[in-house]
Amino acid sequence: MALGIDDVSTIGSRLLDELERAVIGKREALELVLLGLLAEGHVLIEDFPGLAKTLTARAFAQATSIRFARVQFTPDLMPADVTGSSIFNQRTGDFEFRAGPIFTNLLLGDEINRAPPKTQAALLEAMQERQVTIEGHTHRLERPFIVLATQNPIEYEGTYPLPEAQLDRFLLRIGIGYPSPEDEWRVLADRAERRTDEVQLTPVVDGPTLIELQEAVEEVYVSESIGRYMVDLVVSTRRSPRVQVGASPRGTLALLKLARGRAALAGRDFVTPEDVKAIAVPALAHRLTLRPELWVQRIRGEDVVRESLESVPTPPAEDVEAPAATA
Repeated sequence: MALGIDDVSTIGSRLLDELERAVIGKREALELVLLGLLAEGHVLIEDFPGLAKTLTARAFAQATSIRFARVQFTPDLMPADVTGSSIFNQRTGDFEFRAGPIFTNLLLGDEINRAPPKTQAALLEAMQERQVTIEGHTHRLERPFIVLATQNPIEYEGTYPLPEAQLDRFLLRIGIGYPSPEDEWRVLADRAERRTDEVQLTPVVDGPTLIELQEAVEEVYVSESIGRYMVDLVVSTRRSPRVQVGASPRGTLALLKLARGRAALAGRDFVTPEDVKAIAVPALAHRLTLRPELWVQRIRGEDVVRESLESVPTPPAEDVEAPAATA
């Protein structure tokens, strides 16, 4: 029997509870990553060192029991180190393909901005089309396929900023943030009690179940008024005087996918304006190219998206639920 919206809510809550055993006090950030997984989208985690970026990816791999691979991006990393390459087999006298770490379900691209553009570009086809083309041969990637990439926002020495085209392929960008003093004490207390750095999580779902949850999210209803609200928000970013290039239609689709996932986690089969508002900043801010002169004023994409949320009229509460089925 296929899973439904109630299953997304129930399993999602259990999954977040398990993840919080490793990443303490960051349920909101974990929920955003989970929304990315439910939408089968890629997530960019940007924050300072030591704030559980890598731990978050490893925790998701453990709790979902899907295949996991980690690539440490460095300046000397080559595209073949990520995608794989053809190796000459002396026994058979022919070339055979040896898959790289990208052939997995959950790929952690650690410090992705430390690799040169040529290597970063090796991810583009995989992230968009779920396939890799090597020497004229196309290799499909097994579902689910999700990239969790991390980068440090303060170190620019020896880094290569992600181009706009690649940023646009991340469904959302999030930060973890420093823990509260109480949560940081819990981190210390838990570490002292278990006497090891590693936190062993119990798997909550597996790959096939995760795919079923992704399919269940597709059943969430989006009314025309909510859909047009999403469009108006994205159009507002393009018209902002602060922006050189606004969000593309891929950003509008990101709003749709993430808002559906948030509704499903809440146990609803329809999207509300609050769902859209909750995910608008992580879904759109990284897609905006601001005017260069605004960098001095410390204006960020997040500020532009919040301005759009304040200026675009919120649709009325009525007409957001799915119409009742007629006999």
